[in-house]
Amino acid sequence: MKKRESLNKVRLSDLEREKLMGEIKAFYLDARGEEIGIIEQMQVLELFEEKMAPIVYNRGLEDAKRWFAQVMDNAESDYYALYKE
Repeated sequence: MKKRESLNKVRLSDLEREKLMGEIKAFYLDARGEEIGIIEQMQVLELFEEKMAPIVYNRGLEDAKRWFAQVMDNAESDYYALYKE
C-alpha cells in the first residue's frame, strides 16, 4: 500500500518556481525600479510559500467544499423529483 504524502507544505515544481521568480524580479523592476538578484527572488518566493500559500490553499478547499455541498443539494433535489405522486 502506498503511503499517503503529507499535504502540510505546498510544493512547487522547478518550472513553477522559475516562472514565479521571474515574476518577482519583473515586479521589483516595474514597481520599484529595483533589480533584485536570485537570492532575493528565492527569499521572497519562500516567504510567500510559507505564509501565503497555506491561506490560498485552504481557501481553495473551502471553495471546493461549498461547491460539493451545492452539488449534493442539487442531487438530492433531483432524486426526490423522481418520486411519483
